[in-house]
Amino acid sequence: MEKKKAAVPLVCHGHSRPVVDLFYSPVTPDGYFLISASKDSNPMLRNGETGDWIGTFEGHKGAVWSCCLDTNALRAASGSADFSAKVWDALTGDELHSFEHKHIVRACAFSKDTHLLLTGGMEKILRVYDLNKPDVAPKELDKSPGSVRTVAWLHNDQTILSSCTDTGGVRLWDVRSEKIVQTLETKGPVTSAEVSQDGRFITTADGSSVKFWDANHFGLVKSYDMSFIVESASLEPKSGSKFIAGGEDMWVHVFDFLTGEEITCNKGHHGPVHCVRFAPGGESYASGSEDGTIRIWQLSPPNADAEEAIDTNGKPKAGAEEIACKIEGFHIAKEEKAGE
Repeated sequence: MEKKKAAVPLVCHGHSRPVVDLFYSPVTPDGYFLISASKDSNPMLRNGETGDWIGTFEGHKGAVWSCCLDTNALRAASGSADFSAKVWDALTGDELHSFEHKHIVRACAFSKDTHLLLTGGMEKILRVYDLNKPDVAPKELDKSPGSVRTVAWLHNDQTILSSCTDTGGVRLWDVRSEKIVQTLETKGPVTSAEVSQDGRFITTADGSSVKFWDANHFGLVKSYDMSFIVESASLEPKSGSKFIAGGEDMWVHVFDFLTGEEITCNKGHHGPVHCVRFAPGGESYASGSEDGTIRIWQLSPPNADAEEAIDTNGKPKAGAEEIACKIEGFHIAKEEKAGE
């Protein structure tokens, strides 16, 4: 496949240390937003489309390893090396709650219904805080086999996903029983785990491998080995026809989901890429790097061959959506391509 020239990204300055986590909000009536975590201890909120700085959440006294926004982008949360997780008012920047831990907090995630905050870190304990009762002790899930690296919610907040810093695999916990019900096996520690926007796929990165799992049946759908150590990967949220990966080679790669073939390689960062995430509409994606910058890239460069993204009927090319149909055992009749 002929590789397309990469578009010039929007470069977002502001952090004085490496950017280690990125999170896009869903689309809200006010647009969508991007929050970044950095070792400079100051999470930043930006307009997700333009990258324009909106505000900085000030209060942490150590590196911030994780950040997220709730479904409505009204509150932000961050996990830090200062042994705390904080919840912020995303409109005013005010600190709403600070939840003290006994060690570094590496990961945090709001539940879909926005009422709960999940945290994990070096203590090997997952904690679930009820934001409606912030003074009540959190629910604790303490059977994690190692320090927690990533966390996420799925199945309408009935299941928790976690991965560890020092041991392979992704664990799926039943919230009600507080037990591990499934483990997705990987060779190395999972440094990035993303639940797709429609809740049907889990995208993971471990070592030089990017894997896609069925989030309902937990089967491995696709696995691709890369020529570099991958720190983060993200699946295009609309058609699922592409995915992005970034890591130690300092580049941001775009791949075809069905074949694993590289479509674009974006160069520009001056240090390893620690995190990549697609915007909620799939038209752009962001990368955060050791160099302290965030770069927002357009999926298809202006004037790029439209055929690259759509077929001759103007419909997205097949991707994860088509795979999902096969997995779930039903067939959606596809219109024949024009000219066939």
